[in-house]
Amino acid sequence: MKIIISLGGSLLTRELSAKNFKKYADVLIKLKKKGHKLVVVCGGGKTAREYQKIVKDYGVSKELQDMIGIVATHLNAMTLLPILKNYAFSRVLKTPTEVKKYFNKKILVCAGNLPGHSTDYDAALFAKAVKADLLINATNIDGVYSSDPRKNPKAKKFDKLSYKDFEKIISKNLQAPGKYGLFDLKATKLIRKEKIRTVIINATNPEEIIKAMKGKHKGTIIS
Repeated sequence: MKIIISLGGSLLTRELSAKNFKKYADVLIKLKKKGHKLVVVCGGGKTAREYQKIVKDYGVSKELQDMIGIVATHLNAMTLLPILKNYAFSRVLKTPTEVKKYFNKKILVCAGNLPGHSTDYDAALFAKAVKADLLINATNIDGVYSSDPRKNPKAKKFDKLSYKDFEKIISKNLQAPGKYGLFDLKATKLIRKEKIRTVIINATNPEEIIKAMKGKHKGTIIS
């Protein structure tokens, strides 16, 4: 399978250690050994949000806040890259052109590129570029809910959603640096337009990524 994984920075930075990064690297290597073609897009996570908060207090533009977040995604990607050893391509990529050029060779590790969106949109762009079979959004929430389950305990979780219904839910969320939430709206519109099969999972346990690929996950399917 051709798989794009949007690997949330919240997962990589929740425990900033070699051990935590290696847990995700091990799962990616398992998938590569089974013959799957992988692109992994690293988010910025807590690192991005903490730096963005500092400059926000000084009234800087959203564009600069996004650029700070992009630097954080590269920091996470460059940290993951050597842990994947020879299974990964030699450098961090950031554009669809690069991804298309080097796809199929090794695991491609990617980071953000331009302001105005999260790395979920980059992942969707890469999925379009290589005609991916599946886009996995690996985050710290176990799927899509009718509203934020952390604020509303009565929120309904969905096992499956159409692209249209998913876009309706995401359109209610704030779209701002460090606050794109579960999935950003630009990414949602792109997967709908290109009909990219997408799965939203809680990958606090990295093995859930393998389950998502097999269709045995506990998250939400967008199709």
